[in-house]
Amino acid sequence: MATFSLLAGLALGPVVGLLATLAMDRVMPRLPEGATAPDVAAGVLTDTRVDDAPERLATRVHYVAGGGSGLLFVGLVSAVQIGLGAGVSLAIAVASPVMFALMVGFFALVPLPRAQGLPRQRLSPIRRDWAVSAAAYVVVAAVLVAVAGGV
Repeated sequence: MATFSLLAGLALGPVVGLLATLAMDRVMPRLPEGATAPDVAAGVLTDTRVDDAPERLATRVHYVAGGGSGLLFVGLVSAVQIGLGAGVSLAIAVASPVMFALMVGFFALVPLPRAQGLPRQRLSPIRRDWAVSAAAYVVVAAVLVAVAGGV
């Protein structure tokens, strides 16, 4: 299967990201700390405690980051296709764990340590629930890219 063109990737990425974020939204409320990640981001952006973070901003950041992550995922798939001369299936198989690691690593190393008002004992459950949410995102994004790629 051919790689995604730049224009197709730019159009597909945010759509994949939005749909994967909507799927993630189904997982997050079922986890004890699942809905905390967007509040962490909003709290860091506004320099406020996580529990006082603006909910509207948290929602906006969540969807903007989700759309951007979709763009990144499609870019990773395309880069793997070009770099390895691989088909869509292999490219998705290689790009998916990379995307998962980027999502979890970024959250755990950038916003979470800067979050205010979180007791130490909540950090591990927040990281765990974010990892579960990120896994759901990547699975859905991978399926959507596979379908778009004709797999």
